[in-house]
Amino acid sequence: MIEKKELNTEYLFRINRTFDYIESNIEKSMTLEELASVANFSKFHFSRIFQSIVGETPFQFILRVRLEKAATLIVSNKQERISDIAYKCGFSDISIFSRNFKHYFHMSASQYRLNNSNNRNLSQQESNRHQVDEKPTLYFCPELKTIKWRTNMKLNKSVEVKELPKMTVAYIRHIGPYKGNDKLFEDIWNRLFSWAGPRGLIGGEDFKSLVIYHDDPNVTIEDKLRMSVCITVPAETKVEGEVGKMEIEAAKYVIARFELTAQDFQQAWDWMYGQWFPTSGYQPDDKPCFEMYPEEPKDGKFIVDICVPVKPL
Repeated sequence: MIEKKELNTEYLFRINRTFDYIESNIEKSMTLEELASVANFSKFHFSRIFQSIVGETPFQFILRVRLEKAATLIVSNKQERISDIAYKCGFSDISIFSRNFKHYFHMSASQYRLNNSNNRNLSQQESNRHQVDEKPTLYFCPELKTIKWRTNMKLNKSVEVKELPKMTVAYIRHIGPYKGNDKLFEDIWNRLFSWAGPRGLIGGEDFKSLVIYHDDPNVTIEDKLRMSVCITVPAETKVEGEVGKMEIEAAKYVIARFELTAQDFQQAWDWMYGQWFPTSGYQPDDKPCFEMYPEEPKDGKFIVDICVPVKPL
């Protein structure tokens, strides 16, 4: 007989696989039968199982993720037409998008863009009073034949834009609040390394550890935020239970290295969006961003690379 704990982790594994499939195909239409096949559940029972675990039906989840992704892009990609963003997020009919967006955010998409742009401008003005000397300036690095940025931001060590290759990662996912919860992160890392260690998956020249943030905390309510603690693994690695596997596609990223305490992470992220992006000539691309950890934390300080996918303005 399967133990209840083992049964739960198997269900979680299958639901996480469905999450990954939805996120990778968010611009496409999906059928219940298709999603049930990904989860390896009967189509007659999949919706009820999904709802009991996630708290939403599959299509409620898809609609919410599409709307929240659109909201993030509407604010971060101000030059892109709202209709183009809607299509990119899986809405084939702009009137359906508009109706659902207004129902979810209690305002039109254009008003949402205007309100959040005004709020960010006010926040930026306040931020500039404290960070007037922290604006980055770019320079050409002859040795690497690439552009980098100089900055006086005390926590920042370097900034560059470069291509990152495709990575296969094993992960443990958390849904819910995570900001400032050191014990939560420590617990998840311990569980992931306890799984990876006996399988010989820790270490090596290309080994990386990272945390992927699937949702915008400025848009998604805390209880629905998805975060994945990950390590890179060979593509053929077998996973099970609470440990899932996904691919991070090759893309161009801004990679900013910081030395931080646990309390400094928000300041570093705010600097990236408030100081670096407005002077860079880039805008965020519509892929997940993540933190990469090249070193073990020492004396309560973390060396972390904040990685945000970018595209030209």
